[in-house]
Amino acid sequence: MDKYPFYRTLTIHELAQRADKAWAMLKACNLCPRQCGVDRTSGERGYCKTGDRAFVSSWGPHMGEERPITGHYGSGTIFFGNCNLGCKFCQNWEISHEGEGAEMTEKDLSEVMLELQTRRCHNINLVTPTHQMPMILRALVYAVERGLEIPIVYNCGGYESLEALRLLEGIVDIYMPDLKFADSDVSMKWADAPDYFQRAKVAIKEMHRQVGNLVIQKGIARRGLLIRHLVLPEGLAGTKEIARFIACEVSPNTYVNVMEQYYPCYRAKGDTVLGRRITRQEYMSAIEAMIDAGIRWHTDAD
Repeated sequence: MDKYPFYRTLTIHELAQRADKAWAMLKACNLCPRQCGVDRTSGERGYCKTGDRAFVSSWGPHMGEERPITGHYGSGTIFFGNCNLGCKFCQNWEISHEGEGAEMTEKDLSEVMLELQTRRCHNINLVTPTHQMPMILRALVYAVERGLEIPIVYNCGGYESLEALRLLEGIVDIYMPDLKFADSDVSMKWADAPDYFQRAKVAIKEMHRQVGNLVIQKGIARRGLLIRHLVLPEGLAGTKEIARFIACEVSPNTYVNVMEQYYPCYRAKGDTVLGRRITRQEYMSAIEAMIDAGIRWHTDAD
């Protein structure tokens, strides 16, 4: 396949220039729609509570991602700590909200990437990378210099800055965003982001413009867009509207993983709506919404 992985078509100088442009965004931080404006290079912290060093919780081959991402040997997953969203039902809340993890130099992060490649992982899967993108790009420069040559998966919450995403064009092979909510009141209450859907729609269309629909060869994802949508109780996620957006404004051939694994945790425990798991009927209604919208790839199947 041509241009595989994307970043191998860039020179080290070009890749370093992208990293420098991303780093400049930290000085009045506008890496995400929150536009905190703090100087993270001088010790200031914004909503994500992260400075100018990579903050990593764990890493290793992950066998539980979507089949085209996991493949035979696992996805080389790096879990970054903290988050630019405030989801009160986050299933990784210890990492995203409680600061579980440790700072890491860019050279050490590049070593992690190379280790995952050595372990035959199919890709480098960056989980919650949005607020740490400049550090990731700096680490990528070191890793590419030393022979990294597997695809980059950008596994994010969907609450992204268009300016930041444009710096990733020609670097990220697979975008794997969440598409969480359609209703602004719901996203305000449960993620502290009333503009979530507005921002996510723009971001996902940009992702699709860059990489297109998901391309799978011999069961392994090579490039493209994969959207995750977690079904919530009582239709709280707004699945019908989300399905219409994907089919009409992105592509009916978008790979959408409609996920049924919601369970109440963190601050959702005991809530009158989110304090329970979804029913089988709620999940099937979400699948039907995808089918009715015309989306052809609406389950984790290849």
